Amino acid sequence: MNAPTKTPSAEAVLLREDAGKIAILTLNRPAARNSLSEALLTALSESFAAIAKDRDIRAVVLAANGPVFCAGHDLKELTARRSDNDGGRAYFHHIMTSCSAMMQSIVALPQPVIAAVSGVATAAGCQLVATCDLAVASTQAKFATPGVDIGLFCSTPMVALSRNVTRKQAMHMLLTGEPISAEEAQRLGLVNRVTDHGRERAEALALAERIASKSSHVVKVGKKAFYEQVQMPLAEAYDYAAQVMTENMMARDANEGICAFIEKRAPSWEDK
Repeated sequence: MNAPTKTPSAEAVLLREDAGKIAILTLNRPAARNSLSEALLTALSESFAAIAKDRDIRAVVLAANGPVFCAGHDLKELTARRSDNDGGRAYFHHIMTSCSAMMQSIVALPQPVIAAVSGVATAAGCQLVATCDLAVASTQAKFATPGVDIGLFCSTPMVALSRNVTRKQAMHMLLTGEPISAEEAQRLGLVNRVTDHGRERAEALALAERIASKSSHVVKVGKKAFYEQVQMPLAEAYDYAAQVMTENMMARDANEGICAFIEKRAPSWEDK
């Protein structure tokens, strides 16, 4: 792997470094448990928008500095707005809709996003992990949706969580607020791999490199199709997938990949 190219500014709430074809985004509010402040939500949204247009980037790793991956929303920032004339209602709605839009931008991103989770991921932090396409977790990572403990049910985290694990398991996490281990998260389907503590970022990067070796056009087509079909009834999903595969077969890289397989050689992708 090429040496990372770092984006300067140690003060930034979000850091970006590019390692070859991989963009590494690092949550950088360790003193605030990497909570999703308005500034961090904006930085994430802007970074994903920029990466979506960057043809040189083929995958994204989302990591965090400090012992906590992400503790969810910045409750101090939210509580401070209760003194607004409307009791904070407009600001609360702004933050929740901004966060939801940011999460959806991950799903809509042409490049796959891999979470590298070193520590605790709670509430919207757990939602962030669930929203990423793939996740690698340290043995020290824990996951929870504990809003119910403080009178704020994790309703928006519920959307991503319930699309990753079974209904009863999601309801158990949401109703009890109890944390689950990385191993349990893997068993439930919330994360893909569990690795030794300190190895999660390297494992996520290795996974990203493997994905980056594929045709970016084909990965883009496949990621979009996955999220489209999973919401459809069975027959509709098959009709849609058949149409996607037909168009995919017409792509240059499909022709190249199939010919390379038949000729027993490595394919040469042109990403189209």
